[in-house]
Amino acid sequence: MTEKFERHRQPWTSDEIQKLHRLAEKGMSLRGISKAMTRSEESVQARAKADGLKVSKLR
Repeated sequence: MTEKFERHRQPWTSDEIQKLHRLAEKGMSLRGISKAMTRSEESVQARAKADGLKVSKLR
């Protein structure tokens, strides 16, 4: 089960960072955020950790 992510290895834009913060604050899951942003779960998790955000790991 491989998915293609359009934003693979692309730098995060300020709009994407703001969206990540909003979705994390709403309590959205890691998988949900990654699908909404078309980025891998690993990428979302790494960015959230760098920004000091708590992201729910519930699937």
